[in-house]
Parts: sequence; structure tokens; C-alpha cells
Amino acid sequence: MGRLLKKKDPGDKKKKKAEDLEGSNQKISGQPLVQGTSQSGQAMAVQNSTIKMPAFKASADGKGLPAVAQNKHVEKSLQFLREVRVELKKVTWPTRKQTIGTTIAVIVLVLIISMFLGLIDIGLSSLLQLILK
Repeated sequence: MGRLLKKKDPGDKKKKKAEDLEGSNQKISGQPLVQGTSQSGQAMAVQNSTIKMPAFKASADGKGLPAVAQNKHVEKSLQFLREVRVELKKVTWPTRKQTIGTTIAVIVLVLIISMFLGLIDIGLSSLLQLILK
């Protein structure tokens, strides 16, 4: 009997996504980030702000994708491969004897059908030659 699949709790998936998003964002905080004057001449300073920026991975063409997007593709691919493995375990593979038997049956049927079609072809072509003469 096949293995029973353990169903995953949908709440765990949401928690995992939230943790992934928090872990992949880089936090910048601390000293004033922006100092200077605005267009109206007033002094500006932003202090102790936390800015979350997505982590980027450089690709071969120099353009970067957010790490979250790349992780999504990798995670989806891995999940697909896990599901393929589970499905392949459910397959009932034929024995060597069964495989040889069905292969021989297919070859014999192909030979019979090809001979039948060959005879029909020869008969029709000779009939056509008699009509045209």
C-alpha cells in the first residue's frame, strides 16, 4: 500500500512566507540618512529611520532580481521535483517478463498490419495499372 501524504497546514505556509520576507529584506538604520536643505531652504534630516530594501542578486547580464523572486522560482522548482518523486513512487512498474511479452506483441501486430497494408497497396497499384492501359 502506498504512503499517505501528510497534509500541510495552510497557516504554516503563511508564517513561512512572512519569515522569508523579513529575512530577505536588509534593514538600514542608525545615523541620519539624509541631511541637507529642501527646495524651500529649510534644513532636513532623517534620523533613526528604518528602511527595508529588498536584497538583490546580480545575474549574468548585470541586472538583478530581488532575492525573494529568485527564491520563489527555486522553491517552486524544488516543490515540483518533490511531487514528481512522490508520484513516481505510486507507479506500478511492469516486471521484465511483462515488458518483454508486451514488446513482442507490439512487434507482431506491427508486422501483421504492415503486411496487410502492403498487400492492399500492391493490389490497388496493379488495379490502377490495368485501368490506365
